[in-house]
Amino acid sequence: MNTFSVAADTLPDIVAILPAAGIGSRMQSECPKQYLRIGEHTILEHSAYSLLKHPRIKRMIVVLHPQDRYFSTLPLANDPRISVVIGGSQRADSVMAGLQHVDDAEWVLVHDAARPCLHEHDLQRLINLTSKSEVGGILAAPVRDTMKRGVVGEPAIAHTVDREDLWHALTPQLFPLELLKLCLKRALDENAAVTDEASALEFCGYHPALVHGRSDNIKVTRPEDLALAEFYLTYMHREELA
Repeated sequence: MNTFSVAADTLPDIVAILPAAGIGSRMQSECPKQYLRIGEHTILEHSAYSLLKHPRIKRMIVVLHPQDRYFSTLPLANDPRISVVIGGSQRADSVMAGLQHVDDAEWVLVHDAARPCLHEHDLQRLINLTSKSEVGGILAAPVRDTMKRGVVGEPAIAHTVDREDLWHALTPQLFPLELLKLCLKRALDENAAVTDEASALEFCGYHPALVHGRSDNIKVTRPEDLALAEFYLTYMHREELA
């Protein structure tokens, strides 16, 4: 059953940005990881459709590698809600390229193209921030495993890291459009380490919210992740039909 609010048409629209310019070298595949298939769709399509089914997301910008030859062959490429731009050498550059093509939304949501298992309940909880936050936030999962800090340059343990208040950063990440533009530009101009969109806001002194997300919202990075993503998607599909 769809859980999205019926009052969504009275709230501001959200533009989604899907950075998909990576080459996915760790997947050891012939094509970028976002174009590997799970069932009838590519990973990128699963990720995109998980966002586009929300009534407040009426537009999506997909950021591609300059030599991308796969996206145009997908049915998704013909969706009128989709715009395509060319990305940069780093994720932050690609997100900035997408932001430059957004001028008609209060909020922007960024989601990994290789994160196909987003659950609609998580997405709704994140989007609920638009009614109560001026900064935005991210989906995140509390760290459950024991965390070790390695010795610099050696495969050995330096010490155990206290996992209290540690979170795994997930996507989507949702921020006011102008605030994300401002913070990301400043971070890039000052050569700050920008590993995700939230880190750009952190660099500028903001504290985005942590919205508890499901741990099965995995990013497909290595070959073994593909089977796990397929398992989770199958389970989610059964949930939707129940």
